Amino acid sequence: MSVNIYDSANQIEREIRQLPEFLALQEAFEAVKADQPSYDLFKKFQTLQMELQQKQMQGLEFSEEDAKEAQELAEKVQESELINAMMTKEQGFSMIVNDLNRIIMKPIQELYSEAN
Repeated sequence: MSVNIYDSANQIEREIRQLPEFLALQEAFEAVKADQPSYDLFKKFQTLQMELQQKQMQGLEFSEEDAKEAQELAEKVQESELINAMMTKEQGFSMIVNDLNRIIMKPIQELYSEAN
């Protein structure tokens, strides 16, 4: 029996789109998008996160200005009920993704543990 792993992955992708946790995240994101100030704040927060990740990957230090901006933006994000609700839904969905990743990586984990 031949198994195409990409067919399996595509099936999982379709099933993920039907999960209650994904649908709840999608609904929460739509609520953020419907509120322009919340959506603008979310986009700004996302952009800053990506910029800081790029700096970190390049081995660059965060400046005091970076830290201050991140802190101020994080405080504003925490004040947004819509963004907080979305982030809570995202955490629930992330747990599923982490579980899937752990399952997918199990053969490699077992392979390396046999090496000891």
